[in-house]
Amino acid sequence: MYPHSIQKLIDLFSKLPTVGPRTASRFVFYLVGKSKEDVDKLVAAILDLKKNVKLCKLCFNPFEGEGELCEICSNPARDKSLLCIIEKETDLLVIEKTKKYKGLYFILGGQVSTFKKADIEKLRTKELEERVKNRPEIKEIIIATNPTTEGEATALYLERLLKPFNKKITRLGRGLPVGGELEYADEETLGSALEGRK
Repeated sequence: MYPHSIQKLIDLFSKLPTVGPRTASRFVFYLVGKSKEDVDKLVAAILDLKKNVKLCKLCFNPFEGEGELCEICSNPARDKSLLCIIEKETDLLVIEKTKKYKGLYFILGGQVSTFKKADIEKLRTKELEERVKNRPEIKEIIIATNPTTEGEATALYLERLLKPFNKKITRLGRGLPVGGELEYADEETLGSALEGRK
């Protein structure tokens, strides 16, 4: 239907997370309308990304710079007894912005929607087990998955996986937002607030 060059790029954009064929085609036609200089800048930025950004050996956080460890993992002031497991890189940024957590991280690389082997193999579970096994200074593991069905399934799987290591395993408290009123809370949120009370 479209010329080969357009269709090829639509197919590539469609492989990006949450991008379907319709959104992908919008991206492509946007680029068709841009100048060669603008497209060259985009191509150069993508090449720079692949050349300069690497994954931290310990937590898998993308970073630029020398060595094998990101700023967080190489910072001696961080609390090495705490390990927070998160699903993706953006979760790390959100937690860091709170300025309430001073421990280390492990980026799992996704979540399980079912307990199928293929689902589980996509996660960095072997690397996680190695990290916990080889770091006796870790005393508490915080499972900070999203409060979704998939996030809950992932948390349950991780709890089972990490139980043999005899570490304290905790989950994020969930419940009412600050400024919210009980009257307007749904039953699930209120239930979580009661269960996660301090």
